Amino acid sequence: MHDALTDRFGNPLAPGLPYARGAIVTSTQDDLRKLRRAWQVIEARVRKDGPDAVFNFTGLERGLAIEPSVAAFLDDEVAPALYGDRITALALEHLGGRAERHDIMLFNRMTAATLATHLVLVKAGDTVIGVSPSYSHPTVARSAALVGARFVDTVGSTGFAVALDHADRVSLVVLTRLAVTYEALPTEALREVVTLAHARGIPVYLDDAGGARVGPAVLDQPRMLELDVDVGATGLDKYGTVGPRLGLLAGDKALVSQIRARAFELGLEARPMLYPAVLRSLEQYDPARVRALVATTKAVAAALRERLGHRLHETSLTAQLFGEDVLELALEQAGQSQRRLVPIEATAALAMLLLEDHGILTVHFAGLPPGISAILFKFVSPETLRRFGGAPAFAQAVDDSLTRLAGVVASAQSVRMLLYGSPA
Repeated sequence: MHDALTDRFGNPLAPGLPYARGAIVTSTQDDLRKLRRAWQVIEARVRKDGPDAVFNFTGLERGLAIEPSVAAFLDDEVAPALYGDRITALALEHLGGRAERHDIMLFNRMTAATLATHLVLVKAGDTVIGVSPSYSHPTVARSAALVGARFVDTVGSTGFAVALDHADRVSLVVLTRLAVTYEALPTEALREVVTLAHARGIPVYLDDAGGARVGPAVLDQPRMLELDVDVGATGLDKYGTVGPRLGLLAGDKALVSQIRARAFELGLEARPMLYPAVLRSLEQYDPARVRALVATTKAVAAALRERLGHRLHETSLTAQLFGEDVLELALEQAGQSQRRLVPIEATAALAMLLLEDHGILTVHFAGLPPGISAILFKFVSPETLRRFGGAPAFAQAVDDSLTRLAGVVASAQSVRMLLYGSPA
């Protein structure tokens, strides 16, 4: 799933992930353990200083905002009866669909939509080809593995075309517009992939988690279904929508019908009682909000660059500190050269310090296991940034936490204590 077999330091990448596992954070179980520790930190801050003591800098909106007027309808049978048709109409408009051709389905999260699609379209022994600007999300590779398929990951339309010529029994192409690295495929490449796949009768699933809004609102690209994919999905917690964290799948009516049935058989569907919140999320959407989030992120990036210099990596949408750079910065400040951590462990420690010391909640804790080893700053809410004190204050907080990381980076026991609240 990744061109390199090792990270910058020569650590072998973990199976199905674009980074190495270490001796401290060894598995998804450990990721969940450190998440529980993060919850303890959040609880302590909130109990002491109230909900404003935590600042959501994940770039995601995963809350549940319900108007009192709809509270009586939060029921799995009543809510879809009242709101289902309106949600379908708004979702198709949002994603560029047509009512006579397309339908939608709500899942409990994006991963469930991806898995259900594989369960319907892919059989054991088939090949699934992923194509993205860098690498497909780990959930795509996992879905292919769960159905017993071979997964081939490719970069760009050229790499895809080569793989397509050499692969046997290709039953699904998974196209990613906006990768985990926040690099984007150009419209021409997106269309070429769809054309090549359809010429061979292969359906295309667009893993459009954040791209469904970033593409049209920021990159001047078509909406998801305007790309003529067979089916695709996006997350309702991302970039201009306001939650809850659900997956919205849309595509060909007959195909969506099959996927819906499989999802209900396996309990992958979203609880229909949440439909009023989905309706609110779609009704309030404004592409200008996505552009405002990107502009605020650029202000944060400028402030971070003043302190971190060339170590800060920027894309057109995000600012990132690669895990390798987090580790190197901490070791340099500590005057150490021996690495006792792998990059993802250094990132995890920095994320925990930002939460402990400043109440900054980063996206590192939002996706498990993390899809990237970098500490990622993206789609920053201007309201949250103002409440924190502005971009310079945020950059100062990151710098301070890096300095504190330097004090623990040489001790595996100290890092365990930080991440788990226990040295064991």
